[in-house]
Amino acid sequence: MLSLLKINAVDKSSDYSEVISDSFPSAPAEPLPEFQLEPEDGFVVKNRPVQLRCRAAPATQIYFKCNGEWVNQNDHVTRESLDQITGLVVREVDISVSRTQVEELFGLEDYWCQCVAWSSAGTTKSSRAYVHIAYLRKSFEQEPLGRGVRLEQEVLLQCRPPEGVPPAEVDWLKNEEVIDPAQDSNFLMTIDHDLIIKQARLSDTANYTCVARNQVARRRSSTATLIVYVSGGWSSWTEWLECNAHCGRGWQRRTRSCTNPAPLNGGAFCEGPPTQRITCTTLCSVDGGWTEWAKWSVCGKECTHWTSRECQAPPPRNGGLHCSGSMMESKNCTGGLCTRTLDPGIGVTVYASLVGALLLSVVLVLCVGVLAYRRNCRHLHGDITDSSSALTAAFHPGNYKPPRQDNPHLLRPSAPPDLTATAGTFRDPLFSLRQGANDGHHKIPMTTSPLLDPFPSLKIKMYNSSTLSSLELPAEGRGDAELLGLKHVGGTMGGTVAWDSRLPSEGSQTVLSPVVSCGPSGMLLSRPVVLTLPHCAQLDTPTPDWTLTLKTQTHQGAWEEVLTVGEESLSSPCYLQLEESNCHVVMEQLGTYGLVGQSCPPQPACKRLQLALFAPRAPCLSLDYILRIYCTQDTPHALKEVLELERSLGGVLLEDPKPLLFKDSYHNLRLSIHDIPHSHWRSKLLAKYQEIPFYHIWSGGQRPLHCTFSLERGSLAVSQLTCKICVRQVEGEGQIFQLHTDIQEVTGGRVSLLPPCSPLPSAGTCLPSSQVGPYAFRLPTSIRQKICASLDAPSARGCDWRLLAHSLDFDRYLNYFATKPSPTAVLLDLWEACHQGDADLVSLATALEEMGKSEVMVVMTTDGDC
Repeated sequence: MLSLLKINAVDKSSDYSEVISDSFPSAPAEPLPEFQLEPEDGFVVKNRPVQLRCRAAPATQIYFKCNGEWVNQNDHVTRESLDQITGLVVREVDISVSRTQVEELFGLEDYWCQCVAWSSAGTTKSSRAYVHIAYLRKSFEQEPLGRGVRLEQEVLLQCRPPEGVPPAEVDWLKNEEVIDPAQDSNFLMTIDHDLIIKQARLSDTANYTCVARNQVARRRSSTATLIVYVSGGWSSWTEWLECNAHCGRGWQRRTRSCTNPAPLNGGAFCEGPPTQRITCTTLCSVDGGWTEWAKWSVCGKECTHWTSRECQAPPPRNGGLHCSGSMMESKNCTGGLCTRTLDPGIGVTVYASLVGALLLSVVLVLCVGVLAYRRNCRHLHGDITDSSSALTAAFHPGNYKPPRQDNPHLLRPSAPPDLTATAGTFRDPLFSLRQGANDGHHKIPMTTSPLLDPFPSLKIKMYNSSTLSSLELPAEGRGDAELLGLKHVGGTMGGTVAWDSRLPSEGSQTVLSPVVSCGPSGMLLSRPVVLTLPHCAQLDTPTPDWTLTLKTQTHQGAWEEVLTVGEESLSSPCYLQLEESNCHVVMEQLGTYGLVGQSCPPQPACKRLQLALFAPRAPCLSLDYILRIYCTQDTPHALKEVLELERSLGGVLLEDPKPLLFKDSYHNLRLSIHDIPHSHWRSKLLAKYQEIPFYHIWSGGQRPLHCTFSLERGSLAVSQLTCKICVRQVEGEGQIFQLHTDIQEVTGGRVSLLPPCSPLPSAGTCLPSSQVGPYAFRLPTSIRQKICASLDAPSARGCDWRLLAHSLDFDRYLNYFATKPSPTAVLLDLWEACHQGDADLVSLATALEEMGKSEVMVVMTTDGDC
């Protein structure tokens, strides 16, 4: 019964629920107070009190509590209003906090106030607002110091503002004007309020002041005077003046001035003498004088006799005047009694003699011509390979002939054998040559050099006809795969080859290639050769960023320009063809060469670098562990030099070298180490990073550049090392080495991962088969002769060697090829040098096909030979 009554009661209440809710509405519960405005931190400046304010809704009461104690009700200023939207009561209250109240608080805690609001639902507290007494001391903790700095030097002006509450903000003044780093990027302000001038300019000579300010006061530091000076530099020497003595011993001098640049703002004057003087001797001129007249001759049939004298008393020397007057005199010797007659028989005899002599001369000239023609025909038939055999035999290294058996030198046992008297091929890891039997008068001995140790007296000879040959010499030794390619077109050349990178750069120039010496220096060649230089200039940008210059070294050791790419003229002795990583120089004089460059405005140029990370070879028995990072130019010889240096130091390459583009932006290269496991390892580096100065890298004359990171492990049991090394140019590109290694297992590093024919060989590696001696890539002689014969002659339609140069992209300066006896032959030499690595005949075949030269189109295939 009770359960039924409960159910009925529930049903009845549900039936009248809507009626009850409409008839008797209930007031909603009042929510907790919510702050619309909370008190904020404030500073008592001098004796001015701080106003704190808060506002909450709904609020029946609202008061402040400061440092845990309620503020007297009379100190509150309360305002009450009604929110028009919600209809809730809004209360707002203000209080004032004086300097005395804050100073009366003793203890470690700061003075704080908090607002508390009540409603029927409960109370709500605001966040705390802290009140401090503001001040700013008068004395700076550190003031900037003035000094003199050289032009383009980095400058640091330090400033530590006075102690204050709130902490002071710092501005820098330059001649009483505020410095804004956003307007002048040469200025940089650090978080410690120091001022950095990245590169001191002459305009940066000024007075600098550090200004600290907060709500209380503004303080100025003492003024620091910065003077940017320029040290003097000598201009080039003038030419030697003429000898001051016109006859005999004297002096001649040359001068230079301290104007490159001139010293400025107290910069040092140039060291050294402004003049040089050397002795000279001028040969004295001697005017000629006549000897005495000789005795008169016997009276002749023409009734005359004569006498003579010579200008030999003394003879004229050293520019002296010749004798004036006649050398011979004649007169009648009979006093006019004799008449001059000519015997008719004598006249006929004289004329007959003249005719006979003339006929004899004609016969001799014909005989000499016939002999020369026969000799030339025999030479050509012996040297030139038949065109059909050249095509069917693919690309053989050359045409070889057996030695002559009738050579008398071979029959004398006491005489040393002449290696050039035989025609064959000498194969060696260093070089290989082709020789002909009829070229004895073209031999030139090679100078002794480490490259030629196996045969110090070896002589080199090339074909002097249209037959071509190739000489490949390694740079430094038997195991060096870094080669200098010299393509010879006839003639003979001997000499040494040496590599270096100490080419002085001037101003903003940078060295882009190793310095290559091929000699004998100054030797003139009868036909051009092609010298291939690796370079590290980044050339893949849409617009040219480089001004590239080829330089050569004179016999006196000075460097002078040979040509600038794009500015060739008829006086340019070379032609330079650029590729992504090599440049090919067509030249006719041996010597020492190198490539330099500088940025071409407005874009800064980039050069390719390589970064290599090295560590000690295991086992490591010390707590210290050293990591070395090298920065080298991206050329094969540069990295090879670093590898040889590290082998001598007992280091190994941890990772494959990483490339880096280094921009001409005057920013240094910054290296830092991160994520070291500090529980087991400690870095001994005191600074956050290391830097390699921009000029040391950009000049290209200093090597090898590297930074060292010294680490210390906690115990000998620690062997695992994990860290990151970041290398980047400031405001430029960078690379990161992710290092995870076991220092007790580092043995061979990453060197073993290099390919066997890489540009970084160790002892015993094989040389690239595409660039060595008789295996070097070249066209067969018969094909070359057909191409040259077809394209050398000018064509009215322009389908000649000029169109071939355009098709092969060798047409930047055609006048160079136009001055050669066979322009096509020089173009083919240059094309072969550009394709030594791939032996790609497609580009040449395509060019000939587009020119319509079907008569010289042949099937050009070759089998790879390693």
